[in-house]
Amino acid sequence: MAGKFITFEGPEGAGKTTVLERLMKDLTEANSEIIFTREPGGILIAEKIRDVILNKDHIEMDPRTEALLYAAARRQHLVEKVIPEINKGSNVFCDRFIDSSLAYQGYARGLGIDEVLSINEFAINGIMPDLTFYFKIDPKIGLERIAVNSDREKNRLDLEDLSFHQKVQDGYQKVIERFQERIVIINAEQTIDQVVSDVKRVLKDYKLI
Repeated sequence: MAGKFITFEGPEGAGKTTVLERLMKDLTEANSEIIFTREPGGILIAEKIRDVILNKDHIEMDPRTEALLYAAARRQHLVEKVIPEINKGSNVFCDRFIDSSLAYQGYARGLGIDEVLSINEFAINGIMPDLTFYFKIDPKIGLERIAVNSDREKNRLDLEDLSFHQKVQDGYQKVIERFQERIVIINAEQTIDQVVSDVKRVLKDYKLI
């Protein structure tokens, strides 16, 4: 029986990566059929593309180039890791997927959600998440969290101003309206313990843990 594909989305500083780290610690010992991965990245080729996309020195990168690089990394990650694991029966938990491209490049960069969706439909070839968690947080709070977190990977998107991140939030809202049947909204302004608890509750409801 095929596994499920669960994605975790949200603006910068929403805490989804921290939540995934907690889930990895809590769940992998009890369930060896859960795989954790991330985008862009997860496998060697996609990690190299990640280095190009998020490098703080690449401030001249064109938005269309950015969108295409994300789609390329996504494709390789899918065929090399996600799809094989799902076919083996594993549940794959992924930090970001197509919704990030729609919100960041499609809406916040002004390329158009439909245009970026078209690029990614070619890349994913029909593979969409079974369930998506959206970590909702005020962009200002998210950026404040980033500023005081010395352990967090700082990348090119962190150089954007507050107005860009507000557009990202607006973009996610458009995505949620379009794909509401698979997206569960989590209040990410709560304590990390409460957020983890809320995520686990939903996963149990869906019989994924």
